[in-house]
Amino acid sequence: MMEYNTRRKKLPLPEYGRGIQNMVDYALTLEDREERQRCANTIVSIMGNMFPHLRDVSDFNHKLWDHLAAMSNYQLDIDYPYEITPEATLHAKPKPMAYPMKRIRYRHYGYLLESLLKKLKDMEDGPERDALIRLVANQMKQSLYNWNKDGMDEEKVADDIAYYTDGKVQLDLEKFHFASVQTRSLSGGAAMGMRVQRKNNRKRNSNKILLRYGFIRN
Repeated sequence: MMEYNTRRKKLPLPEYGRGIQNMVDYALTLEDREERQRCANTIVSIMGNMFPHLRDVSDFNHKLWDHLAAMSNYQLDIDYPYEITPEATLHAKPKPMAYPMKRIRYRHYGYLLESLLKKLKDMEDGPERDALIRLVANQMKQSLYNWNKDGMDEEKVADDIAYYTDGKVQLDLEKFHFASVQTRSLSGGAAMGMRVQRKNNRKRNSNKILLRYGFIRN
């Protein structure tokens, strides 16, 4: 009769498989301490070979011995080369990450664009300020289009920029030329290639300015 895993003993650490668990169970039956120690060393060596890509992790070996102890239900009496992590600590759930509760006036623009607009308020006139204005204005236009195609209006973008900067940045729509929004759709590999290329180009250009003003690090 076939024996299903669902009817077998539950594995404490399934990632190592039932074969390793059987080795640990066998080590628990060994009465000679030296033989038990040699068996444990062999088991840990095999466990490490199962994950060679993790060998460079600083506490990799420590974790292996912790896992050996856990698989033996902390009953394996050997000389551990490390202080074994208590069971409660080993299985403790990580603390939930705090969600950034930043207030955003218009969510379709996002926090990063709002931060750049605040930066513009205090910048002196010059080529860098002009480049940042162009970057922000075109991204705002694209974001507005993505959010509401029918409501996208360049005058709306100009008004929002003036609102965010307390009137310090005023776009002259007769002189300022927005980039076209990306609306054309292609099929197949050509569309994918163009999207990737446009994304990479925008990312490189944006990163130069974001790096310059400390929003990202190199």
